[in-house]
Amino acid sequence: MEFSPKQRRVLTWWRPGSPDRDKQAIICDGAVRSGKTLCTGLSFFCWAMQSFQNRRFALCGRTIVSVRRNLLEELLPLLEGMGFRCRQKTSQNLLEVRLGRRKNTFYLFGGKDEGSAALIQGLTLAGALLDEAALMPRSFVEQAAARCSVSGSRLWFSCNPESPAHWFYQEWILKAEEKGVLRIPFSMEDNPGLSPQMLERYRTMFQGTFYRRFVLGEWVAAEGLVYDFFDESFVRPAPEGLEEWYISCDYGTVNPTSMGLWGRKNGIWYRTAEFYYDARKRHRQKTDEEYADALAELAGGRDIRAVIVDPAAASFIETLRRRGWRVRRADNRVLSGIRLTARLLKAGKLVICPGCGDAIREFALYRWEEQGDGQDRVRKENDHAMDEIRYFAATVAEGKGGGVYAGCVERGRF
Repeated sequence: MEFSPKQRRVLTWWRPGSPDRDKQAIICDGAVRSGKTLCTGLSFFCWAMQSFQNRRFALCGRTIVSVRRNLLEELLPLLEGMGFRCRQKTSQNLLEVRLGRRKNTFYLFGGKDEGSAALIQGLTLAGALLDEAALMPRSFVEQAAARCSVSGSRLWFSCNPESPAHWFYQEWILKAEEKGVLRIPFSMEDNPGLSPQMLERYRTMFQGTFYRRFVLGEWVAAEGLVYDFFDESFVRPAPEGLEEWYISCDYGTVNPTSMGLWGRKNGIWYRTAEFYYDARKRHRQKTDEEYADALAELAGGRDIRAVIVDPAAASFIETLRRRGWRVRRADNRVLSGIRLTARLLKAGKLVICPGCGDAIREFALYRWEEQGDGQDRVRKENDHAMDEIRYFAATVAEGKGGGVYAGCVERGRF
């Protein structure tokens, strides 16, 4: 297996003779698909099995599912090919690893919220690997670090960039030298497994803030328009012969309600028509029944496979179901949904048609919120068509052949 110079440094930083041997931790951050996760995991297991016997370690991701999918799924076959014997105990969320006469236990943890810190509390660890560290709450990361109290223990971090105001960037990356941490920033070129064609594909997948973070590997703030690439070239009429119809809906009482009618042809989804009602501007609220009437009019007698609705709109969902509509609760993960929507638009897999004036208007107004806490947020205005388009992208288009690139980089962020 071929490794780049940065990957080789990650693999050997802890070994005798390495100039980095005195470091207490390593951080591998940077672009997606840059090869940092694989080499970090491989190095961690080699270090643990060479340095310790009958000790406990932590393998941490945002969820236990993401640890298995993003780390172990690719890593375990490599380890077993190197002579490691690995036995998973799924019900106990642990992995037993043997190498020669040595045996160590690796516990799997998910650090998705503030309550996750309690899961790791009380353990005595010889080391911890935290994959997707920037997606974990500070309390969990600090608890994991505190648990590594065995003599010779070390910490291993990997992550993609976020905002420069993010606590992990402020407390770990900027303070790497004073904390005795080796930081190695990765770019896509550091992954020898990516061909020039694949590198170019990834470069075209992202835009704006996400391009700078996930392709260039920069810690930059989200600012300006969310879809800053969107212009009239993304608006075109739908062809004849559309099929497999859906409606997406962002429901509001005082806030606007937006619905979009989607049809597919040759793997491309067209938002052919819309309903948009702003109760505040019209000085009159509509009832659930009136909105259900509007949805039926938008459907126009077509065979609608499903209506994709904001999961918080419980009363409207019930109204639709009573009328016989097939309803699916939308995937409402915001940031991953925005990234997916942007990629599908740029890939030509989602098309907005000329009759969707309110959606086109919102594309020109939908902006990032200015925040100082390191968290990416969008402004809660001019976001109603944007939300239901995102619902459709994440709930239907990705699973219906539209997410051709999405599956390559999504790592279960939310």
